Amino acid sequence: MESGANIIVAIALEDLRRFHKEVIADTKKELEAQIAEDKGERYLSIKQVCEMLDVDPSTLWRWRKRGYLVPAEVGRRPRYRLSDVRRMLNNGRAAQ
Repeated sequence: MESGANIIVAIALEDLRRFHKEVIADTKKELEAQIAEDKGERYLSIKQVCEMLDVDPSTLWRWRKRGYLVPAEVGRRPRYRLSDVRRMLNNGRAAQ
């Protein structure tokens, strides 16, 4: 297909409603899972993360500047999400 081509698709109203409900239900499940994960989130100090990853604080500073492992600011202090540290250990990079 060429981009910009006009295509007409016919779909039954009931199929569209069913699809709509499925999308909403899937999105709701994903959001509920994320909220549950966030509620149970632990935040680690620089020292704790350094011990866990066996790195120097300067390495964490460098990773922060590069966007590799970015902390959250909790009370004006950088705190690292345990889930980000675990994700990094498993996949090699933390989510931003």
